[in-house]
Amino acid sequence: MIRRPRATRKTTKTVEPQGTLDLAHLAVTAVESKKGSAIILLDVHTISSFTDYFLICNGDSERQIKAIAGGVQEALDKQGMKQLGHEGSAESGWVLLDYGDLLIHIFEPDKRNYYQLEDLWKDAQTVVKVQ
Repeated sequence: MIRRPRATRKTTKTVEPQGTLDLAHLAVTAVESKKGSAIILLDVHTISSFTDYFLICNGDSERQIKAIAGGVQEALDKQGMKQLGHEGSAESGWVLLDYGDLLIHIFEPDKRNYYQLEDLWKDAQTVVKVQ
């Protein structure tokens, strides 16, 4: 019997913390280019054991949520970032893109109000806030 090593969570491309912040800003720019709204980038590295940054934004329709997700994926792919996970769907009103040190939440406004991630992570430092 061949034993395989246990799978461990792989991190994204080795990026220094400042590099991760640069990539988070690149993701913010991608969201803005697709007309995402209520954009907030939170630095959670001192209060989270699983990620360094949360990017949270709104998309006003299924089509826009898909466009924002696609734009972010394209921008980060060009920088060599590996996506570790993708949860939710535009149809559900919420999409999560997992890049290890950067988590991107794209919400329909009602879903965002319901989950209130900013309140859950109120001790995080706000890096970017775009209304």
